[in-house]
Order: sequence, then C-alpha cells, then structure tokens
Amino acid sequence: MSDSPAARLQELFEGHRLTPTQRRIAHSMVRRAADAPFLSSVELAELAGVSQPSVTRFAVALGFDGYPALRKHLRDVAPADRGAGESEYNEYQQAVHAEVENLRQLADLLADPGPVERAGRVLAASTPLLVLGLRAASAQAKGFAYFAAKVHPDIRLLDEGGTMLADRVDAARRAGASALLCFALPRHPKEVVEALDYARAAGLFVVTVADSAFAPVASHSDLLIPAAVGTGLAFDTACAPMLLGRVLLEAMCDDLPDAQARLEEFDGRAAARGLFVE
Repeated sequence: MSDSPAARLQELFEGHRLTPTQRRIAHSMVRRAADAPFLSSVELAELAGVSQPSVTRFAVALGFDGYPALRKHLRDVAPADRGAGESEYNEYQQAVHAEVENLRQLADLLADPGPVERAGRVLAASTPLLVLGLRAASAQAKGFAYFAAKVHPDIRLLDEGGTMLADRVDAARRAGASALLCFALPRHPKEVVEALDYARAAGLFVVTVADSAFAPVASHSDLLIPAAVGTGLAFDTACAPMLLGRVLLEAMCDDLPDAQARLEEFDGRAAARGLFVE
C-alpha cells in the first residue's frame, strides 16, 4: 500500500458499507487527500455538497466517535513533513507535482495486475466492444478507441449522450457485444450512470476507469479501476486515467491473438499511402 495521503484514505474507507452520501464525502476527501486532515466538518460538508450532520454520521460509520476523532486520526497518520517545500513551487508546478503523485499512486495500484488482466480478457472477448465517455471523459474514451481500433475488429465509441445512446447499446448487444469500457471523470454526468445501468441490464459487463473507488459510478460497474485526477487548476487534469487507459489497452492486446498482425497490416497500409511524415 502506498504511503500517499490518497492511498491512506482509500485504506481507511475499505471494508465499510457506505451510503451514497457517505461515498460522496469519501470521494471528496480522496480528491483533496493532502488537505483532508485539516478540513473542518463545515468545510468538508461544503466540499462534498452535503449537510454537516452527514459528515458526522460518515465519521461514525467509519468507527469514530465523531468527526473531530476522524480528523485527529488523519492528522496523526499524516507525514510530519507535510507541506515542506511547497512554497518553492508556483501553482503550475504544484499541479504537475500533484499529477506525479497521482501517477505514483497508480503505479502502486498496478503492483497487483490482477484487475487489469481480468479487464483485458473481458474487453478482448467482446466483439463489438463499446467505449463510453461523456463530457470531461470523452477525450479519454476517444483516445482509447482510436488506438484500440487498430487491434480490435469492432470498436464502437459512445461519446455523445441523448436518446440514441440506448439504441446504440442495443445494436451492439444484438451484434454480440459482451462488455463496455467506461471512462468516468468529474463532474459525473447523470447520463453516464443511467447508461451503465442500461448496459448492465442488457447483459453487458461494465469495466470502468474512474477518478476514485468511491465515484458515483462505482455501484453501477462490474469492475472499477481507479486513477486519480488533479484538481489544482481551474479544470481537472487526467494524466493517470489516460495512462490507465493505455495499460488496459496493453492488457487487451495480450488477449487478442491477431493484435500484432493487425498492427503490421496497418503499418503497411500507412506506408503505402504515405500517411505519416518520416
């Protein structure tokens, strides 16, 4: 287990049955992991968009007498050198360092390759394979779909919502799809949750890349692998989810027997067409 603030919080929350409101609080704390031990109950409630009593009930659900006891515990386990050197960096550098920490956390998570390998097998076995990502997550979905189409026989990108979304899920299911890969990032659109529920009801296995194990899509996924986003700039940064998408792509290739042949075929066609500048 990583000694990062986010990893310590994840470890604290594991094994507890949390309500949707409590998962929202947990999710907010993970996103602000370095600051969590120093937030008041009012500040945490505002951050999560819940009531102050909900924060108290959340602390009790974790086994503490109340929120002050939870905050004391977090302060006791926080690194002694918290904040050391922070003043040396401007806000842009701090955002980069935060993303580096997110990548370290992802590396620690991948020390157990089991979930990614399982996801790779599930994705490789689905023809067609649906890839869903709406709003902020659409770029992640498009990136995965672009490369996946070079090795997988039938990739179907779902990057726009609306009433046609369910129709496209139905069409893929009739064509033999057995899985859907979802990229879910803040702020989480309600339509993504509805799409995942529809896909699972249709019989699809849902693999999700989300910013936290406590994200709103967690209970609507069959297999969720978290990769934190950066929140230090006006708009979230998503280096870790992007990299996790490439890792899943690699795992999928390992289970596609024709992946290498398809890549070589593409390279041959690209050379014949003069597609890329050398």
